[in-house]
Amino acid sequence: MTPLEVQLTEEVKALREENKLLREKVDLLIKRLFGRSSEKLDEDQLMLLLQGDDGPKKEPASCANSGALEAEIKKRAQADKVPAPRPPREARVPEHLPAVDVLIEPEEVKADPPAWRCIGEEITVQLDYSPARYFRRRIIRKKYVKRDEPHQAPILAELPILQERSIAGPGLLAHIIVSKYCDHLPLYRQEQIALLRHDLGIPRQSMARYLLAASQWLEPLYRGICTGVMAGGYLQGDETMIEYLEPGNGETRRGYFWAFKKPGGDAFFVWQTSRAAACLQQIIPADFSGTLQCDGYGAYPAFARIHEGEIVLAACWAHARRKFVEASAAAKTHTGFILLQIQHLYRIEARLRQRKAGPRLRQAVRSAESRVIVERIGKALVLMRGMARYTPQSALSKAIDYTLTLWPMLQVYLEDGRVEIDNNLVENAIRPTAIGKKNWLFIGEAEAGQRSAIFYTVIEACRRRGIDPFEYLRDVFTRMPAMKVSEYEQLLPDAWAKERDRAITVLPMRPASREISGEAQVKRLA
Repeated sequence: MTPLEVQLTEEVKALREENKLLREKVDLLIKRLFGRSSEKLDEDQLMLLLQGDDGPKKEPASCANSGALEAEIKKRAQADKVPAPRPPREARVPEHLPAVDVLIEPEEVKADPPAWRCIGEEITVQLDYSPARYFRRRIIRKKYVKRDEPHQAPILAELPILQERSIAGPGLLAHIIVSKYCDHLPLYRQEQIALLRHDLGIPRQSMARYLLAASQWLEPLYRGICTGVMAGGYLQGDETMIEYLEPGNGETRRGYFWAFKKPGGDAFFVWQTSRAAACLQQIIPADFSGTLQCDGYGAYPAFARIHEGEIVLAACWAHARRKFVEASAAAKTHTGFILLQIQHLYRIEARLRQRKAGPRLRQAVRSAESRVIVERIGKALVLMRGMARYTPQSALSKAIDYTLTLWPMLQVYLEDGRVEIDNNLVENAIRPTAIGKKNWLFIGEAEAGQRSAIFYTVIEACRRRGIDPFEYLRDVFTRMPAMKVSEYEQLLPDAWAKERDRAITVLPMRPASREISGEAQVKRLA
């Protein structure tokens, strides 16, 4: 071949490789936009991957025997299948809701009641709704003077509100916070709803001032939640990008919510305008020592190197699995084998969760069962990387490099029974922020980010305990003016929930109200 032909051949080969990589990226982008987000794979999907034709003629020993893999899949599937108990059938309309009866009499009976005798009734149950309402709360404080000392200054009860000149009551504050940070309604939509449905004008600027004041009042509770999360020596961390408005330029910049969760405990959020490792220095106390579970972002290893010997990093198997799921379209056989092994790891964890295993039992089972699978995955990855079948830019090569780079951190959970197999718990806590930013797009100024972090932290603490956040916030804003700062611990979500449970007593059910007609009932509800 002439030098020109050799050059053209090399160019054609390079263009074909580039075209293949671009197709992989386009397929991955289409899957992210229009495909399902779940990474679960059943046995049939895994077999389709394992029977792919992308592998070389001579497979590695660990990937070659498809029949053995198929038998292993069926064996594990049968061993791990536990019939789920059938949940009891619930009533179409829950019985705990208050009942309002509407009595409808036939026209013939209305015309001559003495001529008719009632022999029974037909009851039709509907689920109905009465819209929320605004109202004026008039706080009346009477002035008194002593009869025998009329010249003395009168006495007056203290005003039980957090801000004297604010017209926002506890219920309104709780409603604005829950609507924005739990129901994801921007302030301008709340303004429109109040005006169009209730004929009430509440400017969004006023609501923003209410949120500023409310965040300052909730800050002691926020710090208490953060302290509780940091205790214990095991954290899961993650961060998510949220844009904020740059004053004066009319542009947005990238800010970040750093989220940290104590598995089995609360989560808290911290706002930062950067994603650098220095942010972790500001968030995590200097005296913290223990395990920090995270993804492969470089800020965490940089932070751990500063605190060498005090911080142990644990990686997330869900992130590693995600890389192979993304590469499965272009490398079916090899990704299918790795995904099958990771599925075995998760089945072991599911069995441990079902048994409610403690740290010691989890560590023992992982050492006996999971360690063998992890070692098998490691050997397979080394063999795949040495085959030189895929270019370094391919999705499979990136997945292999990502997993092997984090390999020591991916094995930490085998040694410590407290550590989870992934950090999905903290990712689940972050999800409400992702839904919210799709509605309100960006945070106002940079200082507003920490206010949002406080609200998200409190609401997440309520959600974890099954507390109605509106009920909790309304009660906190009602009781806080009469309490000392040293008593605020009583208002932390955990203490508040326990106090509520103790206060609940079984009361006799009130009889359902009865109205003569539907028209009278409508008037009563109005």
